[in-house]
Amino acid sequence: MKPTAFDYHAPATTAEAVSLLAQHGDGAKVLAGGQSLVPLLALRLTSFDHLIDLGGISELQGIDASNGSVRIGAMTTQAAIERSVEVASALPLLARATPFIGHFQIRNRGTIGGSLAHADPAAEYPAVALTLDAELEIVSPQGTRTVPASQFFTGLWSTELEEDNVLTAVKLPRWSGRCGFAIEEFARRHGDFAIAGATVAVELDGDDHVRRCHIGLLGLGATPERATEAEAALMNAHVDAVDAGEIGRLAMEPLESVPSDLHGSADYRRRVGAAVVERAWRTASKEARGAA
Repeated sequence: MKPTAFDYHAPATTAEAVSLLAQHGDGAKVLAGGQSLVPLLALRLTSFDHLIDLGGISELQGIDASNGSVRIGAMTTQAAIERSVEVASALPLLARATPFIGHFQIRNRGTIGGSLAHADPAAEYPAVALTLDAELEIVSPQGTRTVPASQFFTGLWSTELEEDNVLTAVKLPRWSGRCGFAIEEFARRHGDFAIAGATVAVELDGDDHVRRCHIGLLGLGATPERATEAEAALMNAHVDAVDAGEIGRLAMEPLESVPSDLHGSADYRRRVGAAVVERAWRTASKEARGAA
């Protein structure tokens, strides 16, 4: 099938893009890579009168590591993140999550901003942003505001973005010290969205006690989730005293809206979710323990 007719706009600046969105209202949609939007348009599952392509806005691209954090422009491609030495060094979790996204053809066009704005609960970047306490920069006709990842994802495929808003960048803090990171997920085939997945970032003190641990969950609700009860159970615990299986169980316990579909029941997803949390914890804590 082919999409319905639309007017195509290619703004050169963020301000021009915001102006177009304000002008055309809910009849307009941002195109930020198109790896999710274009199939929906082609299948006529959605339609818009105006598409506003952000691909030509150079100020929305690039990776800048400074002052203990990394700022990534929203139109930076997933392939560029995958190749970035800065990201691999400063944001290991983001670097390790990127190869799980589709296939290399998808990552050549897909962008970090497009993934975050699309807010698929089974996608990797939203879970990583939540796990690392990222901040998202948003421009509107009223100016620029910053929204923490914990407040950005509001429901299934919905975010804090308004009709006239453009997501311009994501800022992720760099963890230092004895840290370890891991992502584990289970999918029917490589490149498919995860049936369930987990991201773990952990920091240990000099005596192998947990100083902080963040656990993200994907594919297990209407939005990416943080396993706050499991995180609380790990605080100040010695690595040798942690029951990894119990951490997986605690991560699943509070979940109320685990999806059930032809790929797996809610109960099955919970079992898979507990297993991937357990594996990710083991990998991340082992890396942190071996860190200088």
